[in-house]
Amino acid sequence: MRLIDTHTHLDFADFDDDRQQLLDNAQARGVERMVVLGVYQDNLQRVWDLACADPRVVAALGLHPVYLEQHRPEHLQQLRDWLERLRGDPRLCAVGEFGLDYYLPELDQARQQALFEAQLQMACDFALPSLLHVRRSHAQVIATLKRYKPARAGIIHAFAGSYEEAREYIKLGFKLGLGGAATWPQALRLRKTVARLPLESVVLETDSPDMAPAMFAGQRNSPEHLPQIAQVLAGLMGVETERLAEVSSRNACELFGW
Repeated sequence: MRLIDTHTHLDFADFDDDRQQLLDNAQARGVERMVVLGVYQDNLQRVWDLACADPRVVAALGLHPVYLEQHRPEHLQQLRDWLERLRGDPRLCAVGEFGLDYYLPELDQARQQALFEAQLQMACDFALPSLLHVRRSHAQVIATLKRYKPARAGIIHAFAGSYEEAREYIKLGFKLGLGGAATWPQALRLRKTVARLPLESVVLETDSPDMAPAMFAGQRNSPEHLPQIAQVLAGLMGVETERLAEVSSRNACELFGW
């Protein structure tokens, strides 16, 4: 079984003690490639170093809305400089993680929107996919994507919206990132939505070290858990796990140009 984890934060300190062993374990379980995403200016170099050090890891670079207070105007220019410098390097796969987070009331929505649009423009300028954080902000994200019309779409990370919102993203060419959230039995609406999604619209992810699946409740999440996550998601979608692994991996490869 071949799997791709399209969303991790393997550069975080949570993995400093056993990162190499984790990568080896994940590969042994069929996870062939893992995307690690930047979230603020100070971790972009760390993300890139990880992608350079291990061929199983590829990098995305971006400024996450949750770290809004850490971002400075010059960080956008520095991100653009990174993208310019790495243009065409296969170890860079996307711009991300960026987007909108309306769940946390302390995050100024106007400042988030400006940060979102600046990075979306970079994704358009460099013809890179966008890896988007969208929390309680689907309508605004969809409206913004319709205005920008990026030639290369991307992924809606940890998708937990409605089926109608899923259809809007699919029309825009975006894939929906599915991970541990739908493994929880109490996630009734999400599980019903996942059951209706076409296989061609989904990619798999863990968001390691966060969003642990139900079978690893309270533990650090890891790409090592992706096979079990895939098994639960396949059951919800009414397909064999191997089929979901095959199609989701193909979707990721097409999206990233691998």
